[in-house]
Order: sequence, then structure tokens, then C-alpha cells
Amino acid sequence: MGISTAPVNGNVSFWYAETGLPDPRPHLGGDLRADIAIVGAGYTGLWSAYYLKKARPDLSVVVLESRFAGFGASGRNGGWLTNSISGGRGQYVKSHGRAVVGRFQELLNETVDEVIRAAGAEGIDAGIVKGGELNVARNEAQLGRLKALAIEESQWPEAGARLLDAGETAERLNIAGALGSIHQPHCARIHPARLVRGLADAVESLGVPIYEDTPVTEIHPGQAVTPHGTVSAKYILRATEGFTANLRGLHREWLPMNSSMIATEPLPAAVWDEIGWNSMDTVSDLAHAYMYAQRTSDGRIALGGRGVPYRFGSRTDSDGATQPETITNLTNLLKDMFPAASDARIEHAWAGVLGVPRDWKATVGLDPQTGLGWAGGYVGTGVAATNLAARTLRDLILAPGSELTRMPWVNRKVRRWEPEPLRWLGVKTMYAAYYAADRAENAGRATTSPIAKAADMVSGR
Repeated sequence: MGISTAPVNGNVSFWYAETGLPDPRPHLGGDLRADIAIVGAGYTGLWSAYYLKKARPDLSVVVLESRFAGFGASGRNGGWLTNSISGGRGQYVKSHGRAVVGRFQELLNETVDEVIRAAGAEGIDAGIVKGGELNVARNEAQLGRLKALAIEESQWPEAGARLLDAGETAERLNIAGALGSIHQPHCARIHPARLVRGLADAVESLGVPIYEDTPVTEIHPGQAVTPHGTVSAKYILRATEGFTANLRGLHREWLPMNSSMIATEPLPAAVWDEIGWNSMDTVSDLAHAYMYAQRTSDGRIALGGRGVPYRFGSRTDSDGATQPETITNLTNLLKDMFPAASDARIEHAWAGVLGVPRDWKATVGLDPQTGLGWAGGYVGTGVAATNLAARTLRDLILAPGSELTRMPWVNRKVRRWEPEPLRWLGVKTMYAAYYAADRAENAGRATTSPIAKAADMVSGR
């Protein structure tokens, strides 16, 4: 294939490579009044503005963004529009009961189709193909976890998951060493940046201004403070996900977890003939430090994993660059899983942050007394969840008591992360344990490493 050259590293993400970074919108020009101010122009903020204006065109809604719409996780993610309940269903069953959690799962299933519907209605070509999600076991320990997961999933027919043996897995996708998999149908591959850029245009067409290069430094009841002026509004909605730690008073609210990706050059037809992947499933494995991948709309493999998961002091990056060692590790993983693509040139590498609450479960809520709302902490499964969260915020403001406002993630209280250096030491130790467990299992350990089980307990998952 192509001549080996160093990949582009950063420049926000590969997803902007075909068009370049968007032209900047104007920043806020002084103090402003509105009915609703939304902080953050990623999926959560933009979907919130979209559904609020669709429901009530008379509302004055403004969006405030520190860089540009889609700068954060919405323009850097793996492109999985999937139905996952972040953190799992178990704790929600204890707090809300089986029927409510089953309905929550159905709503997330339906959200995948709602995003597809809305993108079509707005003329957004986001390369969407609904092929489902394939979670693959590649060693005996992973196979044991896969079988346990299949038993658990059998109790949740709402999710539609199906256990596949090695042969059935290979029929969908030829992954070296695959021993089996679970496939669930409620997932679509997307091009993240096309979706967020199209959504920003749709929001503007509804009459919502997006003020870029306008970082919000403080949020108070009725006020969002920026260097360019203060926006006063009855409702202030925080949609800052992995960048929440940059806001005053919220440094320990959600941990900004780093995830990294690589993208190959377009692969020739002969390679795709060997790999398959014709149904465009999104793909992950059952490693503790798991990978995730998609076949892109222009015929590449885009593959991600954790890399260096956390920077001391909840620091976040500026341009999406990742570490050279991470690029090497992800490249080796790609070659190991897809030998037919071993000679493919890696054209782009990048990283982004996702928001992780202390209990690893997303939240959405509104305090009607202060008018302060929030949504986020998706732990990497936010491409669909952001849409449901946005419609939930809409209802919390306009239709309190609706079905969406009664779901178990609404108005949850989550304890904060530990102060430094405990936070950094904890995350570093946790992922060192996961990597060690994966090495042992790849070397032949037949059951889940106790090191990983201990790390799960420490992490709070």
C-alpha cells in the first residue's frame, strides 16, 4: 500500500481532514439576555437547542462555545451511534425497578433511529449505516466474559443482543483469533464531524446564535460569565462533558478521560474482500482496556483505545495530539486484529476527552429553583445518549413530569472525584492493572485476572 510516512497527529481529529477545520463564528459581543443559555456546542448543547426551538420557536436560545462547534468529543469520537446505558443497568434496577430500566433501554434503542431521522430531515450526510455493534472475544478469558455477558443480556430482550460463535462472527467480520462475539442491532456507524457540523447549521437555521471563541468561566443561577460579556437567562444548561473540569467550582465533578484513535489510508478492495465488514458493524473487544473501531465511509479502519488515560490535575489538550507510544500500540493492535491491513499506512492519529462521573453513569438534570441544568458524563457512549439527554432537558423545562423526565439517570446525585494527587494515582493505578490483566490473558490465562477485578472495585464501576 502507500509509502510509510509519519501520520498527522492532532489537528483536532481525522474527521476534519476532508474539509479542514470550520471557519470561526463570531464571539459574544457583550452582555446579552436570553430565555435559555447553553454552555457547550457539542452534541448535547446543539441537540438541546434544536429540540427546544422545535418545541417553542418563540424561545430565545443562545449557545456559548469555548473554541468551535464540535471541537470536543463530538468531533473526535469513534462514530458509534449506539444504545448503551453507561455504567450498566444493575444499579438502576435496584433504585428504579426492572420495568423502568427496560423502558430506558427501549428509549435508547429508539434514540438511535431518532438521530438517523433527524439527520435525514435536516439534510445531514453523516455517512450513517445501521449495521449494529459487534463485541468480540479474542482469548479464553474474554470468551468467559462474553458468555457471562450473553447470559446477562438474555435477561434484557429489549436490547436485542445475540451470541455468535466463531464461525458466525467470521461471517460478519474476519478478525484474527476471534472466538465468538455478541451482536446487537441498535447501533450505526457515523462520521462524527459531519453530524456535528450539520447539526450546528440546523440550529442556526432555527434562529439560535452560536457564539464561538467564547469560553464560559463561571456559571451562576441566571448567569453564564465569559471574557466577552455575561449572558443572563432564566435557564443555564451545562453541556461541557470532558471539559467540565475547566469551570470554576466543578474541577472534581467529572474526570476528563483521554481516548486516542488512529485512521488508516483507504484500503483496496482486495483487503476488504479478505476482512469483510460489509454490514458496517462497529467493533470492540472484551479486553479490560478495550478497543473500538469502525469501517469509515471512505474505506478506512478507524481504531481507538485508551492510551494515556488521564493528565494530572484534570488537564485537557488543545489540539488533539496523542503520544507516539500510543500510536505505535494502536497500530500494533490493528495489525494483530486485521493482518490483511498490516501494510496500510496510518494517516492520522488524535485524542480527545470524555467525561467520567465517579460512578461511571451519565446524568441529566435541572434544578427548577436555580434554573441550572446539566447533561453529560457519558463515559464514551454519548453519540446517542446526548440526543436523549437533550430531549430530556427540553422536557424538564417545558414538560416536567413527562416519561423522559422519569428515567433513572435524571437528577441523580453523584459524589465528586477525589482531590489530587489521589485522583491521578487512582486512575494511573487502575489502568496499569487493566493493562497487566490484558497482558496475562493474552499470554494464556484462561480466566479473568483478579488484578482486573480489584481495579473494577477501586474504579467504582
